Amino acid sequence: MKYTLIIAALLAMLQANAQKKKKAGPDIDIKEVSRIEKTLSADDMQGRRIFTPGIDKAANFIAAEFEKIGLEKSPNSTSYLQTFKMLKPTQRSAEATVNGKQLQATEFFVITPKENLVITETSGFELVQIKAGAQFMQEAYGHVSSGKNKLIAVDPSFASNFGRLSFFKRQMMEGGASTVFILSADPVTSFSITANHQFEVSHLHNVVGILPGKSKKDEYVIFSGHYDHLGIGKPVNGDSIFNGANDDAAGTTAVIMLARYFKKLKNNERTIIFAAFTAEEMGGYGATYFSKQFNPASVMAMFNIEMIGTESKWGKNSAYITGYDKSSMGEIMAKNLEGTGFTFHPDPYPDQQLFYRSDNATLARLGVPAHTISTSKMDSEKYYHTVDDEFETLDMENMTRIIRAIALSSRSIVAGTDTPSRVDTSSLR
Repeated sequence: MKYTLIIAALLAMLQANAQKKKKAGPDIDIKEVSRIEKTLSADDMQGRRIFTPGIDKAANFIAAEFEKIGLEKSPNSTSYLQTFKMLKPTQRSAEATVNGKQLQATEFFVITPKENLVITETSGFELVQIKAGAQFMQEAYGHVSSGKNKLIAVDPSFASNFGRLSFFKRQMMEGGASTVFILSADPVTSFSITANHQFEVSHLHNVVGILPGKSKKDEYVIFSGHYDHLGIGKPVNGDSIFNGANDDAAGTTAVIMLARYFKKLKNNERTIIFAAFTAEEMGGYGATYFSKQFNPASVMAMFNIEMIGTESKWGKNSAYITGYDKSSMGEIMAKNLEGTGFTFHPDPYPDQQLFYRSDNATLARLGVPAHTISTSKMDSEKYYHTVDDEFETLDMENMTRIIRAIALSSRSIVAGTDTPSRVDTSSLR
């Protein structure tokens, strides 16, 4: 009788473990996480700067991983590479008259993909202001990346920083919107602006793989991260390569591992899109182009993953979600993680305006519950944008736990049983 009870207890234990394993799904293995992370952040990737052999090598590696996993390519495409054109402008001439006054060359700035831009107050440009005391470059970035034609009156208190807008003219995306900045404290009532540019054309590539859904194949869930970084710079203690291990080889590694996970799980009723973006460091062009390929109403959620290789401010087994209060996605994720010991927190750095600064922003501005998951301590991340952001500085065990938490917390959304609320965009209008 005693042996029968022991055997019964052992069988019950084995069955419980089997059920637990079944509930947890496929394993996300630290060895695979480390292999992918180490490859993407290795010196031979040369810091993955856009328009370099290093970023092409990284793109090919990611595409090969998608191929091994068995993801599908985008419709009508023979490659995982999603290619788009970039323009490097040279301004030949420009003139601006605002409220009847002709502006000096130092008082206005034209960012446009058009060879010949001619606009007036009847051209349909949105008129906005950057007021004194604002975070100048953050607001400027938001306007340039909004996808809308805008004329922006910049308060003269920013005159000394006005030249920094040249950052946005280094590269621009073909077919994008036009943005005109002027120095003016007064409301704009009338304007006439002309500009002539010539362009050098080049190409960039996102890497995109698809896991088709079943009953809800026309509803999309996106997992994303950017794979570009800063490249090679001036040597610091003999090291000149900005490896970008945390920023954002870590996020790209997570995307690849999540693709493996959901491919093995085989229960996605919704179609999952796995995307590695280019040119985040240069203005978010990869994510902007990618986002324009979707009807935002068809995107149910976007999990953008950015810098998860170090501990968050709360320590291990934790991360934060930008814009936590802007949709119910964070609440759904938290519910799915009950009992695991892992916690997703609201973004603790609201002054940084991270929700509209990362690759989730384009879709978030259109109402999609598109959020970034991160652990980066934005007030004290020691190796951020330095040559020391290398594989050896990452906590691979904790990073693996974070990827597992993203997998578990997103499963009900992927399976179509939960749908996050939309982002309220009324404040952006």
